[in-house]
Amino acid sequence: MTTDILGPSTRVLVVDDQQIVRAGLRTMLDSEADISVVDEAADGEEAVAKAAHLRPDVVLMDVRMPRLNGVEATRRILAAGTAKAVVIITTFDDEEYLLDSIRAGASGFLLKDAGGDLLATSVRAAMRGDSLIDPGMTRSLLEHRLRAQPAAPADTSVGRDLLAALSDREQEVLAAVARGLSNAAIAAELFLSEATVKTHLSNILVKTQTQSRVQAAVFAYETGFVRPGWLGQA
Repeated sequence: MTTDILGPSTRVLVVDDQQIVRAGLRTMLDSEADISVVDEAADGEEAVAKAAHLRPDVVLMDVRMPRLNGVEATRRILAAGTAKAVVIITTFDDEEYLLDSIRAGASGFLLKDAGGDLLATSVRAAMRGDSLIDPGMTRSLLEHRLRAQPAAPADTSVGRDLLAALSDREQEVLAAVARGLSNAAIAAELFLSEATVKTHLSNILVKTQTQSRVQAAVFAYETGFVRPGWLGQA
């Protein structure tokens, strides 16, 4: 069990169509002193309904589910404001859904076989308004999708106008975010305080019209600010 306690218990709704997966996630999260699973849901429609009733802090959301998939469930929950954050739990086979999930407002994603410590850390990050994404997973998924589906010229033009509004330091922070670095890692790399990194990130989200650091990373790819393959050159 990790000792990274944030304070009051973070309330989590676990959503997956496989009962054994839900049970495993619940067991790992309930072993954390500062996290409690308030309920489970077996599909997107049930998740939307339970989120409205329970108003959890964080939803752990599967993507492939009957009746309503995780992408649309994420969109509805966040639009309704019935949870503070959604974290996608997935497999590499679900990569076709991941960018759509991010655009729907998901805070991040992790693999279903992630260990308990990483799962708990992801929940805590989402609760803080941060995100936790494995950098290698970010590279492979984003590069695959964006090579297959490049941004339309009009979108790229708009994106470049938004990029032009960023200061040099904000562009450095955006590049680091696109590489999957945490605020602490960005602070160390750029010789800044974490508070300053958070301020730059807030400005970046406003100026790029994105809602999370994950969406900002996608924005960096789609506008060509970060090129496929570049992320490996940390």
